[in-house]
Amino acid sequence: MPFLKSKEIRQLSSEDRAKRLEELRTELSKLKALNNAGGAIENPSRIREVRKAIARIMTIQAEKPVGASGKR
Repeated sequence: MPFLKSKEIRQLSSEDRAKRLEELRTELSKLKALNNAGGAIENPSRIREVRKAIARIMTIQAEKPVGASGKR
């Protein structure tokens, strides 16, 4: 799975974001388990990329809509 940019994440629907988030969390748990078991990971920096992608998706999901500033 390639690197996810914020612009690409914002273009996804909320269902697609949730699906992608679940896929990334599953991939991260597999990578961590392999790493902790002493296995050689093909690309060790992939763990960091996946963690950042998860953080980006969660941040974008938590953002308020553009028009909802709370001012009256």
